[in-house]
Amino acid sequence: MPRFEPDPGWLCFDPDPSEPSWPVPAGAVDAHCHVFGPGETFPYAPERKYTPCDAPKETLFAVRDRLGFARNVIVQATCHGADNSAMLDALAAAGERARGVATVSTGVGDAQLAELDSAGVRAVRFNFVRRLADPAPEQDYRRVVERIAPLGWHVVVYFEAADLAERYDFLTSLPTPVVVDHLGRPDVSKSVDGPEFAPFLRLMSENEQFVCKVTGAERLSRLGPPGYDDFVPFARRVVDAFPDRVLWGTDWPHPNLTTHMPDDGALVDLVARIAPDEAARRRLLVDNPMRIYWSR
Repeated sequence: MPRFEPDPGWLCFDPDPSEPSWPVPAGAVDAHCHVFGPGETFPYAPERKYTPCDAPKETLFAVRDRLGFARNVIVQATCHGADNSAMLDALAAAGERARGVATVSTGVGDAQLAELDSAGVRAVRFNFVRRLADPAPEQDYRRVVERIAPLGWHVVVYFEAADLAERYDFLTSLPTPVVVDHLGRPDVSKSVDGPEFAPFLRLMSENEQFVCKVTGAERLSRLGPPGYDDFVPFARRVVDAFPDRVLWGTDWPHPNLTTHMPDDGALVDLVARIAPDEAARRRLLVDNPMRIYWSR
């Protein structure tokens, strides 16, 4: 197998995260995380736009347990392309403690989809962020959705806030639930009440099939740790407005970061500011992800 070296200048995950300072509710789900490689076992895709640090399933599960979480939703990342082997290997090792979000090609067969479903996959991901992936023609995404909709799967989308207008009609026309990664990547240096965030709030308000991951503080914040104070109002606004349509996750192992690597325990502490009462935290961390990913 070839050896893969992580891209220079990109940081690797914190090997010793702190424990959260507040009691995470029993049954909590980390609804957005990844596994990478190890590359010698699960090679990275030739067409990838970045090479991450290896972040195998054993380390993910150790982080899960240290943070006090019970389950993970493991999202296929672009560095592995449409080869879901590393993600599926992690699902098999976790059993009922994990679900998956896959990447599939337009030519995926019924037998492969059935295998993915049996393994615990419940969604496909479309990545429209051009620095990470080359977006496909719209009809290709529609072909995939036609294949996965009968399985009861949903679509996970990742896009830049500036691209929402271009994708709005396509996204709202999909016949499945749609889960949006990282708050739709708003510019959190702007006002949460300003015109920049308004289109995303309209998307959520007018389309009840949309769910938002209030994740990505370490990516979106300009102020950074420890408080990520510019991120909090945006996440809080969405949690308050759509309490039954929000998810949260660590985004471990935080690929593509160059300025700082977050302490995952500190990110969990941030949840107490995003969802400041116990009922809201339980919906965010337990009830919503269990309904979306473990209802069958």
